[in-house]
Amino acid sequence: MLYLTALNPTDSVLDGLLPAADTLGVPVTVLTDRPDDWPTAVPTRGCPVRDPQAVIDVVRDGPAAVGLFSNSDHLQAATALAARRLGLPGKDPESARRCKDKAATRQAVADAGLDVVHAQRLTPGQPPTFDVFPAVVKPRDGVASEDAYLVTDADELARRVTEIRGRRPDAALVVEEYLPGEVRTHDTLGDAGTLAVLGGWRTTLGPPPTFTELCLEWAPATPATAERLRAQLDALGVRFGPCHTEFVVHRERPRLIEVNDRLIGDRMDLILAELLDVPLFEYVIRLHLGESVADLGLPDPTTINQTARVEYVCAERGGTLVAAPGPIDAVRDGVRLGCRPLRSIGTAAEHTGTNRDYLAVLHAIGSDPAVVRRALVEFRAGLDWVIDT
Repeated sequence: MLYLTALNPTDSVLDGLLPAADTLGVPVTVLTDRPDDWPTAVPTRGCPVRDPQAVIDVVRDGPAAVGLFSNSDHLQAATALAARRLGLPGKDPESARRCKDKAATRQAVADAGLDVVHAQRLTPGQPPTFDVFPAVVKPRDGVASEDAYLVTDADELARRVTEIRGRRPDAALVVEEYLPGEVRTHDTLGDAGTLAVLGGWRTTLGPPPTFTELCLEWAPATPATAERLRAQLDALGVRFGPCHTEFVVHRERPRLIEVNDRLIGDRMDLILAELLDVPLFEYVIRLHLGESVADLGLPDPTTINQTARVEYVCAERGGTLVAAPGPIDAVRDGVRLGCRPLRSIGTAAEHTGTNRDYLAVLHAIGSDPAVVRRALVEFRAGLDWVIDT
């Protein structure tokens, strides 16, 4: 049995990992603290998945485990610790903790002499005393740009801290200097001794003070940049399984924004698999079953003859989504196009200024960047989303 720890259902699991396990002929049980949220067709067991010992107990109580892992930001360290105690392949628990804790990430890279980012940890109730602006304030263990803000002075910082604590009174925060430069991603897949590069994307963000990703274009790191990123990931102990790193390029130097010890999200992992033309989710499972990166035959991302562009459709206000295009696949001028909903019709949501505002993701894959971009523009022009306030 392959055990997968999770919180809420995600496309990565439902459309990626579960079908991949079925293709490999490996039965799966999802361990989750929210079993009622999952489709009835998915085998689940209720479990307090943030507790490593609870995960161990449930696994030992079930069919013999061949693997245990998670694709959740929140569960990497606990799941890695449980896998280690069960003698199963997995991530290093301390590395997973460092990646999740943004302050610990900064400290590890600084201790290795690779980069110093001025940063301050804020325990719940601690007033900020930061003096390097512009700055970014965010939850120490946050995800999806939630409650991450650009601030320009001490007064604005104090207001944002008060605002965040109104929603997260028990959360530790981090304040750090703003890192200027072009935002990029760097995606890797590793085993215990090897770290292979899957590729990377150039990211366009929405207007400040929030950091919503609006568009990503295929742009693998150059060998020199990849080498410098590798040194920083080595300092964090990143190796096993998938990892999604966000960084900026400033004065030809890569500087980490954050390291997410999982596959790239928001359906980008599914798009990446299509772009590379590889069974990416099967590869992730095979690593957790004990295979090596060398067994997978990954392509060199800098040599593939395809490119891609991805755009997110964001809600511009809160309200109920009352009309939206369903899943669409099309081909135009030799470009493969896709539209996938990220919010169901009938769902009401507040406007957050984060990735939680996504209504759908559109993508285009082809051989010529200009043709890909034009095809996506024309594709998007024919689609409408309606929100009733």
